[in-house]
Amino acid sequence: MGMYCDQCQESVRGTGCTARGVCGKDELTARLQDVLVYAAEGLALCAEGLDGQVPAEYGRLISESLFVTVTNTNFDDEAIIRQICTTLDRRDELKGSLKEVPSHDAAVWNGRTREEFLDKSVACGIESLSGNEDLRSLKSLVLYGLKGLAAYTDHAAVLGYEDQEIYDFYVKGLASLLKPLGADELTALVLETGGVAVKAMALLDKANTETYGNPEITTVRTGVGTNPGILISGHDLRDMEDLLKQTEGTGVDVYTHCEMLPAHYYPAFKKYSHFVGNYGNSWWAQDREFESFNGPILMTTNCIVPVRESYRNRMYTTGMAGYAGLKHIGARPEGGSKDFSMLVEQAKTCPAPKEIENGEIVGGFAHNQVLALADKVVDAVKSGAIKRFVVMAGCDGRHNSRQYYTDVAGALPDNTIILTAGCAKYRYNKLQLGDIGGIPRVLDAGQCNDSYSLAVIALKLKEVFGLEDINDLPISFDIAWYEQKAVTVLLALLYLGVKGIRLGPTLPEFLTPNVAAVLVEKFGIKPIGTVEEDVEAMMAGV
Repeated sequence: MGMYCDQCQESVRGTGCTARGVCGKDELTARLQDVLVYAAEGLALCAEGLDGQVPAEYGRLISESLFVTVTNTNFDDEAIIRQICTTLDRRDELKGSLKEVPSHDAAVWNGRTREEFLDKSVACGIESLSGNEDLRSLKSLVLYGLKGLAAYTDHAAVLGYEDQEIYDFYVKGLASLLKPLGADELTALVLETGGVAVKAMALLDKANTETYGNPEITTVRTGVGTNPGILISGHDLRDMEDLLKQTEGTGVDVYTHCEMLPAHYYPAFKKYSHFVGNYGNSWWAQDREFESFNGPILMTTNCIVPVRESYRNRMYTTGMAGYAGLKHIGARPEGGSKDFSMLVEQAKTCPAPKEIENGEIVGGFAHNQVLALADKVVDAVKSGAIKRFVVMAGCDGRHNSRQYYTDVAGALPDNTIILTAGCAKYRYNKLQLGDIGGIPRVLDAGQCNDSYSLAVIALKLKEVFGLEDINDLPISFDIAWYEQKAVTVLLALLYLGVKGIRLGPTLPEFLTPNVAAVLVEKFGIKPIGTVEEDVEAMMAGV
């Protein structure tokens, strides 16, 4: 059959997965995901021919389709096929309103069987984006940026927040991937993707905070209680809300896992006494942690790893997430809630979670909370108590090379503050690093979605100190990437003018030497080095 996927940091030998994904997806799933992207591109081509704005329903569909293809999100071939068919149906609906239908194959191809999908996948994978490797690399940056953008946009839409300009850009970006654009045009499109990423992250921040309140400094328990529990993982806060409401008064506790940890920071969720703590660590350790949890597990978005038989019958997916053989909780009805009663009833029959640790994690340092401490922070900087901020946001992963981030956190001098968001924090958020005048040395802003908070904090500090350039701040960026949402955050930082970002554990393999050289020359992006060298350089502002 054959496949090719280079969209995550852990792809085989750093060159791309060609037989089976390290994430667990097989060739069939990979090829179906390629076809789904191709179908979304065809929809975009047709939407481009409309007079006026792209109807919101098509923007939402493109978001959902791209989100399905994000690493570790959906491994259910039948669900992907349904999404392909829906996307093709919406594309064909558009054709009737067009004066001239685009002649490109993506706009007219009409396969409907599994065999036709597999035949088409050979021609529509990322390899076919361009025969020129540098142009293909730039188009990969755009595509992967759009995939991460789709995740953020979908989360906001679930809460009723949408932005027409983002939907219009989906059309522009996806349609551009099918056009013979040159390097200059594609480079401009890459930066435009970063600009739209800033807009999308700001929209999601608004959706989360207006719905659930601004995150507050919160101490989260990592031990367990004696009641049975449900473990919720992923990123979707609306699913969290529905689950907490439906478990209230049932004798079932709710625990967060991985990127759902920051749900504890929102005021709206603190009223639930059965919302008891966080269980486990980063996403890649879930197979062991899900096994010991004992109760039902709800995966709301990406970060699924191959499921063990020992907990398969108590694991559920919802939203864009999917895994063959697992029960899937369907979409919520208009104005209603998802039905999690199946999980609640199963939980009542399960023993309480097995304790794997017993401690506390402090978080909730999103931009509103940090800016409330602005005077204290500024005074600490002026007095020299805080010499440097180091942004260590991004993703975690399985490779031992990520021990680098733990070691950097431990090696940074006591007068440094770590700003973090995303699951990369699990490499150091349980270290005892102390505080500076009552300010914890690790400030966790939340999920990878909340990386926007770190940009807001930096821009506010630039204003407070009266600086012209964000790069004049005493801030270094040491970012860990894994998948497409991290690519989106990177493009957003580049759009904001941030330079000198260290990126690791390796540079993305889809960057050709020429494209990487441009990023180095224009933005100063650099690979990580040794812990000692990098800490010394960052403290020197290099």
